[in-house]
Amino acid sequence: MSASAIPLSISSLPSRAAELRTLLIRWCEQNSGSEHPAGLAAMLVLLRSAFSTLPGVVEDVVLAGTPARALRVKVRPNAPLQLLVNGHYDTVFDATHPFQHCTQVDATILRGPGVADMKGGLVVMLAALQAFEGTARAGSLGYEIILCPDEETGTYGTAPVLAAAARQHRFGLVFEPARPDGSLVRTRKGTGQVVATCRGRAAHAAKAEDGRNAIAALSEFLVGAHRLPTELPGILLNIGAVRGGGSAINIVPEFAEAQIDLRVTQPGDAALLLARLEQLAAPINAREGFNLQLGSAFNRPPKGTGPAEAAAFAALRVAGADLGLAPFDWVDTGGGSDGNLLFAAGLPNLDGLGPLGDHLHSDRECIDLPSLVSRAQLAALFLHRLATGEILLPS
Repeated sequence: MSASAIPLSISSLPSRAAELRTLLIRWCEQNSGSEHPAGLAAMLVLLRSAFSTLPGVVEDVVLAGTPARALRVKVRPNAPLQLLVNGHYDTVFDATHPFQHCTQVDATILRGPGVADMKGGLVVMLAALQAFEGTARAGSLGYEIILCPDEETGTYGTAPVLAAAARQHRFGLVFEPARPDGSLVRTRKGTGQVVATCRGRAAHAAKAEDGRNAIAALSEFLVGAHRLPTELPGILLNIGAVRGGGSAINIVPEFAEAQIDLRVTQPGDAALLLARLEQLAAPINAREGFNLQLGSAFNRPPKGTGPAEAAAFAALRVAGADLGLAPFDWVDTGGGSDGNLLFAAGLPNLDGLGPLGDHLHSDRECIDLPSLVSRAQLAALFLHRLATGEILLPS
């Protein structure tokens, strides 16, 4: 397709670059850390206003177990082709975190909390949908947007909402950030955690033989756990937090606890990994006076790909070439997203449609500003071609 055949509402998106940058900064400087209810509520107000510019019904969604609410927008629910569009508006930066403002690093790089993950993705999503609505055949395609307030902490409240919505749609679009080189995400590891709690017996340090040192026993377990990725291919394990004992070091500690991040590649890997962890705990539990318990939960199964994702990605690459964008690929990554949940619910989806970003979850998080426009154009042209029938997704 020649550039002249690209709808004007899409080809003219570069004229909105300054507007989109301003919107991004406004959103990023409104703190919406996952554990900051007031900030999440304030961010929801901003999003409700912005997404009300689309021709659909906007509503808050009450979630179980959290005061935060998801935002849902339904546009043309009776159109013949239905898509689910997903993003999240929480970040890892709470209200007390020192990283609260955006800084222009150079002409193209903006640093700030959530600029890529994923308030930048929300800007791309909104701009893409607004541009798509300006195309002649937009009425042939309907979509439901769900913006989550809890993705960074596991999407526990929004997961049932996403699963129910996934069953009503043909395909999903997830606006998580692209990789720094522009690649999308092909597969994601499943994510979970284990809390290992060890209890021993207190005693005076001068008579340590009367006690059972919970810290020492837990440390023994953790050394073995740390080695499991070398034994089990496709598994990642990170001992992220450890606590135990008390303020007095002349007491044999009777308590110790560790939190461990788990990531798996195949659906069956989770059971295998948990079984190996139990095996590591068994020798400690066999000793008199010790009890080591493992509490585990996997919140996201692995995200794979199928024929629908492959066809959609191929079509997206063609759209990128027609827009004059640099070629891009898709890659396998260890980080989880709501794309995992959609895939598990049976909804094929493209993930990583957001802007190019780097250094996520750190005070160096940054975005390539031109990618706000280029990625919005890419998503909008993809939607346009779905609406016109130029792109056909396999069943």
